[in-house]
Amino acid sequence: MQTLMEYRNEPPLNFADPATKAAMQAELAKVQGQLGQTYPLIIGGKRIQTTETSPSLNPSNHNQVVGYVSQATKAHIDDAIAAAKEALETWRYTDPEIRAGYLFKAAAEIRRRKLEFAAWQVYEVGKNWAEADGDVAEAIDFLEFYGRQMVRMAHPDPLVPFPAEMNHEVYAPLGIGVIIPPWNFPLAILTGMTTSAIVAGNTVLLKPSPNSSVVGYKFMELMKQIGLPDGVINFVPGAPEEIGDYMTGHPDTAFVSFTGSKNVGLHIAEHASKRVSGQRGIKRVVAEMGGKDGILVDSEADLDAAALAIVQSAFGFQGQKCSAGSRAIIHKDVYDEVVNKVVEAAKGLQVGTPDSNAAVGPVIEKKQFDKIVGYIEIGKSEAKLVLGGTADDSTGYYINPTIFVDADPKSRIMQEEIFGPVLAICKAESFEQAVDIFNDTEYGLTGSVFSVNREHLRYAMERIECGNLYLNRKCTGSLVGVHPFGGFKMSGTDAKAGSRDYLRHFVVSKIISERM
Repeated sequence: MQTLMEYRNEPPLNFADPATKAAMQAELAKVQGQLGQTYPLIIGGKRIQTTETSPSLNPSNHNQVVGYVSQATKAHIDDAIAAAKEALETWRYTDPEIRAGYLFKAAAEIRRRKLEFAAWQVYEVGKNWAEADGDVAEAIDFLEFYGRQMVRMAHPDPLVPFPAEMNHEVYAPLGIGVIIPPWNFPLAILTGMTTSAIVAGNTVLLKPSPNSSVVGYKFMELMKQIGLPDGVINFVPGAPEEIGDYMTGHPDTAFVSFTGSKNVGLHIAEHASKRVSGQRGIKRVVAEMGGKDGILVDSEADLDAAALAIVQSAFGFQGQKCSAGSRAIIHKDVYDEVVNKVVEAAKGLQVGTPDSNAAVGPVIEKKQFDKIVGYIEIGKSEAKLVLGGTADDSTGYYINPTIFVDADPKSRIMQEEIFGPVLAICKAESFEQAVDIFNDTEYGLTGSVFSVNREHLRYAMERIECGNLYLNRKCTGSLVGVHPFGGFKMSGTDAKAGSRDYLRHFVVSKIISERM
């Protein structure tokens, strides 16, 4: 069986290589020919086509349907709970190494089909080639990493010896879980959330985002192909207002794993905390809810590197990462120079269609487009617009990279999560004030500090309030196992996806003591 020490992160593809570029173009053409199909629910291994379907649209061409996805009702959720309960009675007692083996099989299959899974993301969520490839690579990483973690947990560390007793610790699954992943990492986060729960012996209901349900189905189809037992994962896309509270509040639901907006995450936590008739345990909620992440630039820093990191963090995948650096806090002594470098670098970003591999593509949907445009109008009254501020939704949901400078740290564009290609920049009188400005939001997810002053870096390490702090690099691009990811405050429960201890969220510990 593979060991933890053998784990390595999946390397990115090189699209500058002519053969890789041609292969990606061929896969895009192949996937384009498959657009518009209809996808069923999968409950207990059975494919169920419903009369009501929801179209998943291409955000770069909102007249193009990526696929029509069946929609679950409360009755389907009852069936899925029953299927999960039945499967649990066998799956929970399956050897942990066998459960881990399914993850390794899935990783190998996705690795063989990397370009296919990347191409679906180009069409369904508007990622360019590198962003889509990174998402697929992270899905592989989660599978490889969590499989190894389960093997390690199957042989826990010994307890303190005691005379005439044999004592050991074992882990048991929580039971039935509800998995609610986001659209912005439609394969990676969905895969990580789902497989971390099932490899620990749980069975789950998987409700993908309406904006990425086709990619979710492709994952589910793959898990069936590798022979995962029926009922371990039950695929139940559906309208949140129809099935959301019903799933999370169900008496047989033992835990909820959620990644998404702060408001929805808080609602889930509150709803799941209420005991209902027939409930036999306290529900656990593992939540990651986004942030208002920022990059702090000291007066003593590599300004070119800082400017590049600010642009990459703010505008990579159109600012639609929960780790996106939507704030820059710059020391007054280098403020004008860094602002000029950032603006010049952002001017070079090409806006275009994801299938053409443009640097900046569309935002995900009309609702989000309107929200971001609304924040741009707010920004015009709060700060100075120096780049962008324009948008076009005639064919796709395109917003040009937008930069505001001289923002007040208390302004809305410095405080509220926008989730789009909008960067707000403010000036700090001192390094200490810059740290205070960084901390003055309700979020605590990611942050970055650029400085060559070791005392300032130590100060930042002690005082900056975020779950992932990066020094002299961008604040996006975490790697499984290398940068365990998750925040606190209103950014979530700090569960640290991709960490050695992540699976502990989905198990209970049993201490067994035998008198000798």
